[in-house]
Amino acid sequence: MTWLQRYRLADYIRRSLWILPVCGMVVALGAVRFLHWVEAAMAWKLPLDPSTTVTLLGALSSSMFTLIVFVCSALLITVQLASAQLTPRIIGLVLQNRFTKLSLTLFVFAFTFALATLVRIKGGVPPLTTYVAVYSCLASLGVFFYLVDHICISLRPSGALGFVARLGREVIENVYPRRLSAAQDATPQRAKVMDGEPCWTIPNLKEGVVLAFDMEGLVALAQRANCMIVIVPQVGDFVAADQPLFRIFGSGAPPSAALLYESLAVGAERTLQQDPSFTFRILVDIASKGLSAAINDPTTAVLAIDQIQHLLRQIGSRHLNESQVRDGQGSVRLLYRTPDWEDFVYLAVTEIRQFGGTSIQVARRLRAMLEDLIQTLPPERTAVLQLQLRLLERSAKRFFEDPEDRAMADLSDSQGVGGREVFNDKGTELPSVQSTTSTI
Repeated sequence: MTWLQRYRLADYIRRSLWILPVCGMVVALGAVRFLHWVEAAMAWKLPLDPSTTVTLLGALSSSMFTLIVFVCSALLITVQLASAQLTPRIIGLVLQNRFTKLSLTLFVFAFTFALATLVRIKGGVPPLTTYVAVYSCLASLGVFFYLVDHICISLRPSGALGFVARLGREVIENVYPRRLSAAQDATPQRAKVMDGEPCWTIPNLKEGVVLAFDMEGLVALAQRANCMIVIVPQVGDFVAADQPLFRIFGSGAPPSAALLYESLAVGAERTLQQDPSFTFRILVDIASKGLSAAINDPTTAVLAIDQIQHLLRQIGSRHLNESQVRDGQGSVRLLYRTPDWEDFVYLAVTEIRQFGGTSIQVARRLRAMLEDLIQTLPPERTAVLQLQLRLLERSAKRFFEDPEDRAMADLSDSQGVGGREVFNDKGTELPSVQSTTSTI
């Protein structure tokens, strides 16, 4: 199985909602057969009326089927409402929730087990299968109540934003593993090789979004062909058919085009696996939706800024030039594009600053975030943050004509409106907050 086949299989399993419930159905049928064989071998029977047991199991199985249909229908409606309230890009993440899949698996297991037990009741009542059927249905009822609570919590703005941010932190650690304290590799060979013209250009076959690529596999291909492979689009870019997908630098025979295609995944929509900027895209979309005139919920935007601040702090403390891979001899074998620090800051701040320009709450929270990042991140990261801070000040002058409102918007507030002071990591109040407060 190639890397692309493994990737597509793993991605399909992760996204699909039906696989685990179907497995639960198969397990239930196997468990009923095994337990019924044990009961028959031991000649176990319960002193119960078979007709009463049949009526009970029939009611339980029909109730479980109704519960499954209800949960699936409610889940679809809830996802649609959440996508309209937050962002459509959260639908795939909601359907990947493990507890939702496990809950549906238990429901299907209980329904299948009760139905399979029902058809095996003839002259007597088998104890093991009957008890398992009844108690699995009771357990499903308890799990159903917890599922309702779980979905209500996870689809609230704070729950959805926290879930996306947790996934984003994992992606950042995988894509940018080195912190700024680690030594940075010199990259003279990249400039030397990239000055020349590519010997071969491999076009894209089918339009779509670049989802991920096999780094180790591409390096091995380049090493065998004694060449350097350049991935033209960035992960998350849309690539039309016949657009350049790979460029090959080298004097020998190029790697097989078929093997190159098998080392890069193209799909219909972006994923978080190798795309840390997609995390910011989702958070910014949720904030922008909350700032729209139709919804008018700036507090959701503030909650999004809370998560964006922690992600920017994490990504700002790492080396972001992880765009080349060398072999064991130190030769560059693979080049690919990744967002730089300015890209992340522009993506995280620009739209929220523009859409939330008339909200004092958003302006104060954005200022608190920018000032905190300026205080805590290394000096080489602060230039673009200072620029965003100046743009935020200009927005306040443009949108707030009253001097009192403008003075309020120029304050830092970790809650938007309601927080009193902003402190840095040393526990002292930020200087800009002190100076602005004194003018009022």
